[in-house]
Amino acid sequence: MRHRFLTSTMLAAALALGAPMASLPVAQAAELPDFVQMVKEVGPAVVNINTTQKVPRLRGMPPGMMPDLPEGHPFNELFRHFFEGIPPGAMPNAKPAQSLGSGFIIERNGIILTNAHVVKDAESINVRLQDKREFPAKVLGIDERSDVAVLKIEAGGLPTVRVADSDRLQVGEWVLAIGSPFGLDFTATQGIVSAIGRNLPDESYVPFIQTDAAVNPGNSGGPLFNPRGEVVGINAQIYSRSGGYMGLSFAIPINTAMQVAEQLRKHGKVTRGWLGVMVQPIDADLAKSFGLDRPRGALVAEVQPDSPAARAGLKSGDVILSFDGQAIDDTAQLPARVGATPVGKKVDVEVLREGKEKTLAVTILALSEDRTQVSAGPGEPQAGPLGLQLQPLDAARRKELGVGHGLVVRSVGEGAAGRAGVRPGDVLLELGGMRLETVADLRQAVDTLGKGRPVALRLLREGSPLFLAIKVE
Repeated sequence: MRHRFLTSTMLAAALALGAPMASLPVAQAAELPDFVQMVKEVGPAVVNINTTQKVPRLRGMPPGMMPDLPEGHPFNELFRHFFEGIPPGAMPNAKPAQSLGSGFIIERNGIILTNAHVVKDAESINVRLQDKREFPAKVLGIDERSDVAVLKIEAGGLPTVRVADSDRLQVGEWVLAIGSPFGLDFTATQGIVSAIGRNLPDESYVPFIQTDAAVNPGNSGGPLFNPRGEVVGINAQIYSRSGGYMGLSFAIPINTAMQVAEQLRKHGKVTRGWLGVMVQPIDADLAKSFGLDRPRGALVAEVQPDSPAARAGLKSGDVILSFDGQAIDDTAQLPARVGATPVGKKVDVEVLREGKEKTLAVTILALSEDRTQVSAGPGEPQAGPLGLQLQPLDAARRKELGVGHGLVVRSVGEGAAGRAGVRPGDVLLELGGMRLETVADLRQAVDTLGKGRPVALRLLREGSPLFLAIKVE
């Protein structure tokens, strides 16, 4: 095996150089995992998943016949020209769509974990074991937010995986992925953990494990193992410009997946904690403007009315430094930690407010599926400071946006605002903690700014709150 070859090679080199035996890094060589034995042990618990989805026909359209469009539809004559007179059956039916994925058995009675996107909208699901046996599967639950699904096949005495504590995973550890890339059953690939706690766009509730293990379409839902043969994650996504592997693979931590699976099996759905704040990252300039020693924490851009955060006294402009005793070093850490908090639990939230640290007690409630979005509208511009053309919000716009004041940015010229990233359509709310109701308010706020020192500008952009660090030269 490879690690034996490395050991003997280093031994020969050491003897040639006259190095003492005790100085050899034999322990390091011995730590290389035995992938051959690992695959033999864990492989039988990995499954191939094949799903079938029917392609929907146009409304009222039998095979080979003209589609049933509303009376007067402009395409009616066009379709009549091509399809009229063709008997049913003369045109082939649309073939069912098929997809391939992977999964792994967590209980001997046939409970399987996989990705939600592997089995979503499937009309039928077929599971094939490593010994070539095949079973139909039913879905016990799907959670699209975490991309986790639980399946059940009617079988007993099945091989199962051992589950690790993914919170103890470290960057640099060896990992092994097993799945069915491009439909090639039970393929093993290896790599290392490249990063942990990685947050991806639109995936706020999963702190992904990033690896360089080769993962391709068909690997989705398959297990990611540590050197001890324990599952640490579910392979879920790849970053690719070509559709194939490019060295960036992402797995759902098994701790997250098992928590989701437990709720799906017990309740058929997943309930997540809700804090009720919108947060944004903190860059170097914003950190200086809030008095932080370095960029850290999660900047509260907005507190939702009647939310746990509002009831506890959190305010826009607070910087959340820790949540439930865990430091928030990066904004992306907060949503996943809040989501994993049991509903009804009382947690301490440490914030930085006006340069002073403060601890608030927050009782976490359940996250709702409801979402709302508002946007700014047009208006007549007025000349303002910082290179901006501005318009105060009228009563109707304030009601629509859900704010009591603000200035709409109509154009951005040369100046501090443009350099800070202010855009047309932004609604300016506060500068350095001063409310902005009129253009005169902004001029007064600018006059009080320390020249060359970053100051926080609070605004709405496409209905979402945002802070920018603005520096007046």
